[in-house]
Amino acid sequence: MITTMNLRINRANCYLLSFIFLLNALFAIGQSKNKIITGAQQIDRLLPLLQNKTVALMVNQTSMIGQTHLVDSLLRLKVNIKKILAVEHGFRGKADAGENVNDALDAATGLPVVSIYGDKISKMKPTAEHLADVEIVLFDIQDVGVRFFTYLSSMQYLMEACAENGKKVVVLDRPNPNGAFVDGPVLVPELRSFIGMNPIPILHGMTAGEMAQMINGEGWLAGGKKCDLQVIAMKNYDHKKKYSLLIKPSPNLPNDHTIALYPSTCLLEGTVISVGRGTRTPFEILGHPSLKNQPFHFKPESLDGMAKNPPYENKICYGVDLRTETVKGLSLAFLLKMYKDYPDKEKFFTPYFDKLAGNKILKEQIKQGLSEDDIRDSWRKELSQYKTMRKKYLLYP
Repeated sequence: MITTMNLRINRANCYLLSFIFLLNALFAIGQSKNKIITGAQQIDRLLPLLQNKTVALMVNQTSMIGQTHLVDSLLRLKVNIKKILAVEHGFRGKADAGENVNDALDAATGLPVVSIYGDKISKMKPTAEHLADVEIVLFDIQDVGVRFFTYLSSMQYLMEACAENGKKVVVLDRPNPNGAFVDGPVLVPELRSFIGMNPIPILHGMTAGEMAQMINGEGWLAGGKKCDLQVIAMKNYDHKKKYSLLIKPSPNLPNDHTIALYPSTCLLEGTVISVGRGTRTPFEILGHPSLKNQPFHFKPESLDGMAKNPPYENKICYGVDLRTETVKGLSLAFLLKMYKDYPDKEKFFTPYFDKLAGNKILKEQIKQGLSEDDIRDSWRKELSQYKTMRKKYLLYP
């Protein structure tokens, strides 16, 4: 005799199977059109890893499967999610760069959101208490392939904490929109910080999954520990394949053009020059109040969700408009031009510049008047060594 309870269970299982079937059908359609299939889209590979497990997720607004957030998809599939670990900009991606992210309850799901980003470096790493009630942590965040973008630093601290506490990490891989480029100075150990933790160039040419494998393989976790790591690789991806981000990875990287300029223009955040924070086109415009002979001007303002109290707030900055510039990889042209045009050379650089550059040499090379070609020649040996190391960890040859 079929009871009402049995009928409800069978109906629930039917809905669950229908949902999985739909996801697999979408996956097959994507394959047939040679579309990139992210790690998160491969529910058929992910779900068996999570059955009967307690799970945490390090995710943000980019962790989407089509129009549905990964968290919502897994909750529908009855995955036992204990918490969300929030990185820079927060779970919903609304916090400004560098702004503290606080613990909270997510209004949409009721899940606890634990901040792994704050004003002290000790807050950047999950604690044993954070991980005590979970067995597996998923990492699914869209990166942009630039060393000083902090999401991969958060991933590394996650791996380190999980290695120390016997937890498994599963990285759901996503494309690198700057993945075709390996360029820039390689970070020296004495300048290690949250915006650059490992000896890699500014443009590292790796996905999050590949970088996780390198971090593990090269012994870059504290004490040389190894994390129990699994990467769900993408389908139909290679590093030269152009990929447009449908969701902005942070408030000040709103479009593909900004993301392409970011490796080059972000270096100017280590100078007195404004990179357009406090405008709707950050990293696409450059200027300073003293450069009144420049052909373009803008006025930074405090913008909720993008820039609170930006440099030179409510002051007119004169400079250059890069919104029509085409840049592939890393260019020093904008940095060299701003240095040449700025009148007080001794005050141009700030202490932050060396951390962004990854060495103390680039600043001195610019002061000495070296050309971009001469500066690039000085990177050649270290870049060659890095590329050799990188080959061992590539998932998408």
